[in-house]
Amino acid sequence: MGSKDDGGYDIVCRGEVRDYIPPGRLVFFQRLKEYGGGYWLGKAYDNAFIFEIERPVSLSEGIDYIMILRSVERHADEFDDSFTLF
Repeated sequence: MGSKDDGGYDIVCRGEVRDYIPPGRLVFFQRLKEYGGGYWLGKAYDNAFIFEIERPVSLSEGIDYIMILRSVERHADEFDDSFTLF
């Protein structure tokens, strides 16, 4: 399951199994309610899962993080020629 506009992330609910997650895909894994609920957010790679946020988050907090991340990525190659350190 992902967002309707395919925001570049998947949501894996409790008890759900995925056979394959494409490398570089952001994934929410739902935590058990007994352990506080929420989601782990990270990025899937061929042989690893790397946490984007090192604590459980709500779905809305995770999506806000992804939106900020995408905004930063869009503007990463822009330079300010008048920028100075002093």
